[in-house]
Amino acid sequence: MEQEKPVASILVVDDDSDIRTLLAAFLEANGFAVMKARDGDEMQRCLDQRRPDLCILDLMLPGRDGLDLCRQLRQRSAMPVIMLTARTEETDRIVGLELGADDYVTKPFNPRELLARIRAVLRRTGGASVPPGGVAPMRAYLFEGWSLSVERRELTNPAGVMVDLSTGEFDLLLAFLEAPNRVLTRDHLLDAARSQPDSVFDRAIDVQVSRLRKKIEPGEASSPMIRTVRGAGYMFVPRVTRA
Repeated sequence: MEQEKPVASILVVDDDSDIRTLLAAFLEANGFAVMKARDGDEMQRCLDQRRPDLCILDLMLPGRDGLDLCRQLRQRSAMPVIMLTARTEETDRIVGLELGADDYVTKPFNPRELLARIRAVLRRTGGASVPPGGVAPMRAYLFEGWSLSVERRELTNPAGVMVDLSTGEFDLLLAFLEAPNRVLTRDHLLDAARSQPDSVFDRAIDVQVSRLRKKIEPGEASSPMIRTVRGAGYMFVPRVTRA
């Protein structure tokens, strides 16, 4: 019998003691084990004791800021990181994602939205099991005869042939498959694809969608899988099932 993965542990790094306490209590109530740190030094001490499954990292910290700490984490491990900040500038969000953050949440935030993002990141990265109340990790998404394996990060076409995807293309397709028949904005897709810094330009995501279309919509597709919604974004229209 396959051994169950342990419940995920979360490291919360924030210099605001109220946020640390409230967020830790909320996450623990939802089944996570939680460690807390107020700055980079305390974060390192926590990491020396135990490697968490995900880090919630505040951008504005005393001493080394969150961007520097995110860069340091990425040099040492692939542990998922969700950036947390009161800043709203586009550049900060893009820099954080480019440094390797898996998601970005702006204060003030709804704790349940953050919880959903944590669960989504853990499902994507295949870490420890999601606590009860979350959605169990999916092995594959099926659509129009295609199959996307989340764990192996492999896309197979209806003929059973594997189709190569870049990291950005895989993340973009996964974002569509997680929210079929819903309009996704360019900002949402930009975050999902973890695009390069020049992607702050409005139409950069259009280029990435075009590349993905060429791989999953060969030839003259009479019914495109990815529909452009003028002035809003894009929608993935096929029926999607999970296996």
